[in-house]
Amino acid sequence: MDIEIVEVSNKGHLRTFINLTAKIHRNDPHWLPPVYADEWNYFNPAKNKGFNHCETILVLAYHQKKAVGRIMGIIHRSYNQLTSEKTARFSHFATFNIPEVATALLSYIENWALMHGADMVAGPYGFSDKDPQGFRIEGFDDLPLIDIACNHPYMVTLTLNNGYVPMIDCMTYRFNIDLVLPDIYKRVHQRVINGNRFKMHEFTKKKELKKQIVPVLRLVNQTYSQLYGFYPMDEEEMHDLADRYMPVLDPRFIKIITHNDELVAFIVGVPNMSKGIQRAKGKLFPFGWYHILKSMRSTSQLDLMLGAIKPEHQGLGLEICMGMLMLESARQAGIKNIETHLILETNTKMRAVVERIDAKMVKRFRVFQKKLYPDNTSNQQSMSQA
Repeated sequence: MDIEIVEVSNKGHLRTFINLTAKIHRNDPHWLPPVYADEWNYFNPAKNKGFNHCETILVLAYHQKKAVGRIMGIIHRSYNQLTSEKTARFSHFATFNIPEVATALLSYIENWALMHGADMVAGPYGFSDKDPQGFRIEGFDDLPLIDIACNHPYMVTLTLNNGYVPMIDCMTYRFNIDLVLPDIYKRVHQRVINGNRFKMHEFTKKKELKKQIVPVLRLVNQTYSQLYGFYPMDEEEMHDLADRYMPVLDPRFIKIITHNDELVAFIVGVPNMSKGIQRAKGKLFPFGWYHILKSMRSTSQLDLMLGAIKPEHQGLGLEICMGMLMLESARQAGIKNIETHLILETNTKMRAVVERIDAKMVKRFRVFQKKLYPDNTSNQQSMSQA
């Protein structure tokens, strides 16, 4: 099969790269398009500080002059140095169901990685855990969520057929807010309240949130350091992330806990906006923003986006206290269901919390990996054919 591999080098290439998934998923009713304004910012090194730490490459595959696949390669030098790894990542990998295209794209990234000193490729994984990670392997007919992978099932098969093996899974859980909480949760909550060591904070206005954003993200740095792929944010990245999400934050669904006036725990929920993004086809203008805001006001689902507890205060039940506050706010807002953010399969503590309330796992995602060898002739042949 005649496949041409082209590295993205101009705005026209990038437009093709960004818009290609809409063509690949044209007939998929369960696909969630990206918010295209965010996509253009994501791939702009001047606006996405992730580029500061990484070597990157964006690649398109063409057949008969039509774009049929894309992939991004990332080498996060700072993360590799921190973890003593030589790992490259592939991200934003999407093709039509054409095995030769998938092989050509993966081989190109593998050889690019080898030329930059990598001995492993893992993915799908972006600059950090805040980017979509893994291929969805369960929950294809379920409501998609923003910033979570939304791929065809065949992408998993195409990846496995190129020598990749499972590395790690993560999943989301969903539960009805009318659940009956275990008695132990109620006792833990009362014990924390009666102890008078911690202060619970809730909000009604966005302006009250601004001074909390950076402390929240500093806490993320402290608590996420052991998670796969996480690299600490600097202050500039924190402000960029705050600017990105501030427009969709609802003060009612942000809870924090302080101890001696220091922030020690938080949780952030966002009304689901997936149906609005689908209706808007990922475009904010001229009327896409209206569809997104309307869906957030009418949705019956709350999505938990982020949460953390300072290490020395973990195991005291603070997550239960924040959860009960969130449940009450959700009930008052007419929310019926809550879906968790991605939880790593190795995060047994968090999984135990949600599984104890009989929350159902509704989506599963998998990151894959492949060992690279400098004398891998099959890779070299694939690259030359491409």
